[in-house]
Amino acid sequence: MNNQPQSNPPPSIWKKSWTGPGGRLLWFLVLTAAAFVVFFSLGMISHIEKGTGQLAVIALVLAGALGLFGIGAVAFVRWVCCWRNFVRFLFVCACLVTLVGLAYVEENWRGKRDWEQFKREWEAKGETFDRASVIPPAVPDDQNFALTPIVASSYAAMLDKSGHEIRPRNSNVVNRLEMNVSSDREFLDSPTNGTGDWRLAKISHLDAWQKYYRALAAKTNEFPVSAQPQSPAADVLLALSRYDSTIEELRQAARLPVSRFPLEYDKDDPAAILLPHLAEMKRCTQVLQLRALAELQSGHSDQALADVKLILRLQNSMRTEPILISQLVRIAMITLVLQPVWEGLANRHWSDAQLAELDQALAPLDFMAAYKLSMRGELALCQGGIFDFLRRHPEELHNLMGLGGTDENSLWLPNPFASRLMPKGWFYQNQLRCARPMVEFYLPAADTERRIFSPSLIRKGDDAIQAETTGRRNPYNGLEPLLLPALGNAAQRFALGQNSVDLARTAVALERYRMAHQSYPESLDALITQIPHDVINGGPLHYRRTDDGQFILYSVGWNETDDGGEVATKAAGMNSDRTPILDISQGDWVWRYPAR
Repeated sequence: MNNQPQSNPPPSIWKKSWTGPGGRLLWFLVLTAAAFVVFFSLGMISHIEKGTGQLAVIALVLAGALGLFGIGAVAFVRWVCCWRNFVRFLFVCACLVTLVGLAYVEENWRGKRDWEQFKREWEAKGETFDRASVIPPAVPDDQNFALTPIVASSYAAMLDKSGHEIRPRNSNVVNRLEMNVSSDREFLDSPTNGTGDWRLAKISHLDAWQKYYRALAAKTNEFPVSAQPQSPAADVLLALSRYDSTIEELRQAARLPVSRFPLEYDKDDPAAILLPHLAEMKRCTQVLQLRALAELQSGHSDQALADVKLILRLQNSMRTEPILISQLVRIAMITLVLQPVWEGLANRHWSDAQLAELDQALAPLDFMAAYKLSMRGELALCQGGIFDFLRRHPEELHNLMGLGGTDENSLWLPNPFASRLMPKGWFYQNQLRCARPMVEFYLPAADTERRIFSPSLIRKGDDAIQAETTGRRNPYNGLEPLLLPALGNAAQRFALGQNSVDLARTAVALERYRMAHQSYPESLDALITQIPHDVINGGPLHYRRTDDGQFILYSVGWNETDDGGEVATKAAGMNSDRTPILDISQGDWVWRYPAR
């Protein structure tokens, strides 16, 4: 009998326990191979536009990643099933949660501390960050121009008299201020060269509007026309007569002493404040401007003056709104209304009494104060309200102002789910970085006492924002370029708006001097009335007579350089009629008339 131990044959690979490094390697290879087959097959079935070799490489990379994750997950589960390891795991998790909690507390505390310290520092200097400080006071309803039936029709479909949004829209409201100088129902281009541009010494051509309205009559009866052509001015006035009753009712409403549109200033999200009246006020201005031009050419300067004064009343109805776009629309309306003022002066249509009325109507316009109001509105109402809203509703970060796009300025932002995890301190840090250039550069750029704008201070503000955000995007400054909407360009508009009013008033004084002395003066010193100075440098406006008996009056403009009374145009920017576009950042800001 053989007592020697008999050796058992080695088990097959399928009966082995796949443990140890070799077993894990086998599991990895099996998982990777299976995943590769699945990914590659899905790629082929989906007709992905890639070559077979490239598709195989992608499938292999994805399968390898899945294999590593699989064996890692199995190893972790086996490790954590040991009671001792499970206790260690819980301890590590508790430590991580504690560290994250401490990080949140620290970020929230530091962000709020930095903001409060910054706010106290500037409040001591006289600045205010309180939303209520910029909201215009209430006015009596029976004296409020904005609540008259004709004006209210421009917003009543979406806002009630308290400014609250109406949902769904009130489809029964007829917007009686929906006036247009051209048709919006027929595809026939309005004459882009019909209305001139006083800033480029370009006079209007009403014959282009006459041809437009008469050609339009073949397609629609939207604008009335005569059977036979009249003078261009007469045909334009006839076409616009469809608005006569509306304009007269608007003129009667404009006699009320005060105006405050019902805007929801206390809205939870200030970016969602509705401003439907702005477009209607500007469209009314365009109609009144064209009417005034035609009235001047028809010899009815008294009616033209009445329309000019109505435009000035319309823009004044939004004077107290602490919203940047509201004030920019006012400036656009002033640019439009100065066209008939300029053409009336160029063609000597105004009487001395009418010029005195014009000067009296233009004198109250103060776009330096409007600039301060809009900047403080941006600081307290818009920025302050938006950041308060985001701290309460961080998930709205992407929805606010379209931040969910692919613009490079928003790539740092987390997705809506991750937004809920953002520390509130980050919003305080962003608010501080948005407010700092406002109080250090943009607000001081307008000196209301000396009545001077500082382009150099605006440029410093623009440079500071660019330096802080370019290539240095992080959760502390990500909202800065998004909530400081091209403030440098806006400041240019305010300076140009005030300068335009000042040039017009000076031109009125010069025309009154000419009417009294049969020629323009040698210098502005000869004028009896007080003449505004240049809003850019505080010096006198530049003035000289020309050989044709006219004059050139100008400011040095945004570049702070005397260019001899030459305006600048954008070389690459042309309107559809190939006329140049004014470049307000270069050249002088000029008031001059076409050669006689």
